[in-house]
Amino acid sequence: MGKKEKDERFRKFGTVSFTGTTRVNDFIDHLEQGKVSGTRCESCGKAFFPPRADCCTCRSSKMKWFDVQGTGKLLTYSTLAFGPKGFEGDLPYTIALLDFGDYKVFGRIADGIKESELSIGMALAARANPLADGRINYVFHKD
Repeated sequence: MGKKEKDERFRKFGTVSFTGTTRVNDFIDHLEQGKVSGTRCESCGKAFFPPRADCCTCRSSKMKWFDVQGTGKLLTYSTLAFGPKGFEGDLPYTIALLDFGDYKVFGRIADGIKESELSIGMALAARANPLADGRINYVFHKD
């Protein structure tokens, strides 16, 4: 019997990947297709972002993918002057939290959007963002 290959798609995510494998590796495939996706529990309907393989509400593992579509409302943001190891070359950058109704999405504001252009409550969209080194992440854009 052949040795099963390790699914390490998640190593492609973000500036620095802190995990090589997860039960939601399809997240990377979705990003490569230009979609930012979360998971929704088929048993109780709870939505999750980042995606989860199991529901913490009803303990079900019946999860279905959904695409983060439309715009979310900017709840809060912060521009970082210091970052963790591996992010030094990205500084400064702005992180934010968007409210999409039944779920929230945490991420980075796209390069080129200045902090002075942001205001609490404004509409932003999450989009897949290919990086120069073959990695991929997602960022928030003005729609």
